[in-house]
Amino acid sequence: MKEADHDALLNIKTKGEQIKFNDSMHYHRYEPTPYKALELLFREYELNSRDRLVDFGCGKGRLNFFIHHLNQSSAVGVEMNEHFHKEAIGNLKSYRKKWKNHNGSIEFNCCLAEEYAIDSRDNRFYFFNPFSIQIFMKVINNILISYENEPRQIELILYYGSQDYIFFLENQTSFELKQEVPLPGMTEANPYEKFAIYQLSN
Repeated sequence: MKEADHDALLNIKTKGEQIKFNDSMHYHRYEPTPYKALELLFREYELNSRDRLVDFGCGKGRLNFFIHHLNQSSAVGVEMNEHFHKEAIGNLKSYRKKWKNHNGSIEFNCCLAEEYAIDSRDNRFYFFNPFSIQIFMKVINNILISYENEPRQIELILYYGSQDYIFFLENQTSFELKQEVPLPGMTEANPYEKFAIYQLSN
């Protein structure tokens, strides 16, 4: 399906990129993960209805609606941009009109990523290179503190993960690479065009 077809199926509007850059150099421009890439990811990587995924820099909520519709997984969007947050809330209302019988919850938080309070139910975390390594380190530290308070299986999903992200995870944390999902026709041309899943080792 084309991007517009997916949006129509979910009864949402998520196309477009952020034209104006953020005032802070620590936060990167919003761009939704292509639906084609999400389809490939979730053919190889399993989520279920017990999972609760947090998407940092969720924008208009594309990933949240996609996994909720696909797996009935609960999804949390964290977005600092008030305009995108309002669009995500509008999409949620439209989605619920069409898919009112779906289980699982969807919620959106308008706040800085490092200020999001990690919930003990949060166990999957998605990053499409949304911010600098400094912010990423703060978010990972929040996740690890939450794990200490409530041990559980935690996994990170990185799309277009930067070298800084990878180096930090592999050299300064207990996260280990569990799985990579390449994107045929894309990863060959650009090695960053892939998903990397990291699992917190006990």
